[in-house]
Amino acid sequence: MGVTFQELPQEVLWQILLQLPPVDIPIIQRVCQKIHALCGPLLWRHCCRKQYQYWSTSRRIGEKLSNKVVQNDWKEIYAERHQIDRAISRTIDSILQNQVCRIEKTKHIVKFGYDAKDILLRHLNVPDGVKDVLARRWYTGAALSCLHRNTAIEQWLKLRRGEHVALEKALGAFDMFVIRDQEGDIDDISSSLDNIAKRFREHNPKFSELDTRRKVISIANYLRAHDLIGISDNVENHYHDLQNNFIGIALKDDLHPSLPLITVAIYCCVARRLGIDASPCAFPFHVLVIVRASNGQTLDSHDSAVDSASESMYIDPFRSSTEIPVETLVTKLVSMGISHQSHEIILGIAQTSEIVARCAGNIIRSVQTLPRGPDAALIASRIPNMESATYAALWAVVLLPNDDDEERSLRLQARNLPVIIRHMEAQFPSDLWLIRKNIVPVVEPLERRQQVEDTLRTIRANDENPKGVKSRDSRASQNVHFRVGQVFQHKRYHYHAVITGWDVECAASDHWMSQMRVHDLPHGKRQSFYHALVEDKSLRYVAEENIEVVKIEPVAGLMAIAGQYFKRWDPHTKTFISNIRDEYPDD
Repeated sequence: MGVTFQELPQEVLWQILLQLPPVDIPIIQRVCQKIHALCGPLLWRHCCRKQYQYWSTSRRIGEKLSNKVVQNDWKEIYAERHQIDRAISRTIDSILQNQVCRIEKTKHIVKFGYDAKDILLRHLNVPDGVKDVLARRWYTGAALSCLHRNTAIEQWLKLRRGEHVALEKALGAFDMFVIRDQEGDIDDISSSLDNIAKRFREHNPKFSELDTRRKVISIANYLRAHDLIGISDNVENHYHDLQNNFIGIALKDDLHPSLPLITVAIYCCVARRLGIDASPCAFPFHVLVIVRASNGQTLDSHDSAVDSASESMYIDPFRSSTEIPVETLVTKLVSMGISHQSHEIILGIAQTSEIVARCAGNIIRSVQTLPRGPDAALIASRIPNMESATYAALWAVVLLPNDDDEERSLRLQARNLPVIIRHMEAQFPSDLWLIRKNIVPVVEPLERRQQVEDTLRTIRANDENPKGVKSRDSRASQNVHFRVGQVFQHKRYHYHAVITGWDVECAASDHWMSQMRVHDLPHGKRQSFYHALVEDKSLRYVAEENIEVVKIEPVAGLMAIAGQYFKRWDPHTKTFISNIRDEYPDD
């Protein structure tokens, strides 16, 4: 004899409810009182945990999860997140619909904080068959990256205001500029360090019985033995690899490659979790670890004299696990020509802002060592995005000036401001509001600030104003033979690109035409010219006579960036489907 739905054991009904989409729960709870009783806070808390991995810090979700389930209205919490998802989805659809106000719309998404991340990841990972897959992935990725950068900038602004920021968060901010949809954000970094400390304790059950000096050495031995720090593979050739500057990448990479600065940061963060007072020491050219003894004790766990200064020791975990005598460091400083009056400051604990600024300098130097030839694209595919890494370093330099040398800080600001704005305009246009909010107020003098504001206003106006429509119903446009979305190979330079726009004749300035020797072309300026997105991410302006349309699958590099202008790739016509028909309605 069959069992009715209401006769099912409560445990079975509960398992059924756990499998239902949350939107169906309000409907099914009307079936009977037995079901209704099960659709309470415990079920809605399950829905929150199942549907959402990321939460804005203001929600204090960790604290709520540790409380008794009835202490929070989990149905209301879920409903709020669901409404945020819907609002963000509508905004993404609006971004894809036309090219107007995309900056402001992205800002609207980012304002939700980490409550936006889960739904952004869902849009970013849509199936290949979605009709606007390329555009959706591109603009969702842009919003997610902007969200990450906003989170990173918040950490550096706290440092600028003199607030305490954990070393791992201050350095993890660099990772936030390059991770996109990958793991490795600030919370992941903290979890990785927690796990390392936990494994260390399991591996060293008698750690608490050691004196401080031996604890310091044992931590270094463990990290080095498990290749969790330093560069284990061909140090000489890989020392300046770009990924070595990112603490999040170092922690999740199988080889854990890290420059001395990141090695020291990992060591200090793990050591602090194990009760050791370890900090970076900004020794010239090579960051070290400085460890101070506990109050009232020496490093060898003996009682220290009353009111005596804490005993310190130095270690370089990048190179070895042995202690470095302070006399050795003083001798090196003297050999560098550094006066004795500066030794105490140099051999002291470095400020976190100083370590961040130093990391920014290392990133810029690593970028400068990257190859610029035919192998550049292959190398770039294996490392953090070069533009994003450079952009991160520029933000850090501008936000965290050297307080000890105001004149030098102003020079650096004047040099880097135009660069960071060029990067923003070309690669990160959604960051305009971040620059206006966080950089403009610190720009000095007032005249330079006004120049920056004028530049930002121009960029914003270009984003807010509808694009001029270029239809093909005019007589002049009949001579435009190629269309938006066609892939071509340049006849002279042989690179591959996709057409993103056209002019009936060259519309560039006289200076550009002179520089590019347009008048030396057989058809000169009186021919169609095409805007093109190149596989190396650059934008070109190409004469029609130099274009040879090809019917081939686009290279991976071109497919990855085509979403700026196109919905998808059509494998039958071998063309990209336009997403800029508000500007080119007939293409």
